[in-house]
Amino acid sequence: MRQRRLMNQINVVPYIDVMLVLLVIFMATAPMIQTGSVDLPTVAEVPQPPSEAMYVVVKPNGSLELKETGAAPAKPMSSNDLQRALKAAIERNPAQSVVVAADKNVTYEKVMDTLNGLRQAGFQKVGLQTQTGTGGR
Repeated sequence: MRQRRLMNQINVVPYIDVMLVLLVIFMATAPMIQTGSVDLPTVAEVPQPPSEAMYVVVKPNGSLELKETGAAPAKPMSSNDLQRALKAAIERNPAQSVVVAADKNVTYEKVMDTLNGLRQAGFQKVGLQTQTGTGGR
């Protein structure tokens, strides 16, 4: 029988394969387990909106109201009624500005839907109402 010679080298190819597989696994799962947080800035000074601006108020429950001016009483409206009123306002005055006053507890999606409705109605001057302070964090 032929006698085997002792091998004094280590074959590292299988170890490299295992390391590459583990690297791919960690690279694929790392973004899934990281939680993101958004730390929004606070506003030190709030500019005054134009006095002729219309106000679209988004309540905490998602309902909509329209104020013709800052001092006018708010009129509750459905989304379709709001679209009709906004289109009529932009036909009367193409340079009409509008301010969206959304409660801080309203979902981002509802605010974006409102802004999208304003864009579809043809408004070019749109602002978001804020308040001064250090924030409620």
